[in-house]
Amino acid sequence: MVAAWASPVPSPSLIPDLNAHLRPSDSTPWTILFVLTLITLLPAILMCMTPLVRLMVVFHFLRQALGTQTAPSNPTLLGLGLMMTWFLMTPVLTQVDQQALEPFRAGQITGWEAIGKGSAPVKQYLLHYAREKDLALFARAGEIARPNRPEDLPMQVVLPAYVLSELKAGFAIGAVLFLPFLLIDIVTAAITTSIGMFQLPPVVVSTPLKILLFVMVDGWNLLASSLLKSF
Repeated sequence: MVAAWASPVPSPSLIPDLNAHLRPSDSTPWTILFVLTLITLLPAILMCMTPLVRLMVVFHFLRQALGTQTAPSNPTLLGLGLMMTWFLMTPVLTQVDQQALEPFRAGQITGWEAIGKGSAPVKQYLLHYAREKDLALFARAGEIARPNRPEDLPMQVVLPAYVLSELKAGFAIGAVLFLPFLLIDIVTAAITTSIGMFQLPPVVVSTPLKILLFVMVDGWNLLASSLLKSF
């Protein structure tokens, strides 16, 4: 009677399997830490490896030139920049998918091999827009010997060189974009001062004129088209 109500004793062979499933492995905390760190650094990685750097710099200069401090808002400009970045990076992402992701999903290569093959198209894109002067600067900073070709440079040299080159390109475009609106400010200030309108700041008059001019020439379309063609 007692034996009938006794609970069954698990087989000793099942105990190691249960422990293996219930107890996390030693690498689990490091995997979680790596994933959380990658999520935290994702915005910086996105800025350093895509055209978003140049786009956001140009958008900032445009907003300053128009005199609208908060219009368009930062989320609006960031969303537009992300969509334009998607269109510009689609060929690179397609190469990464064909060279690394598809073989990895098929089990033909390991994860580290997929990372190595997937980084090749990205590095090629970065080197296309990175200036040789910036590459030499960070190569000297890292005490790296002069390579036979730019593709032999490590990513820790290519990434900051690309960011510097994109900042220079963005500032150059922003300066050219600023000039017409600066001319309107100068003319407006000269007219208001000559007619004795000292109590009315010139920016109050010039801002609507600049916005009207920008709308009349379809400025957003021209700006987006010029930025897309600059890559």
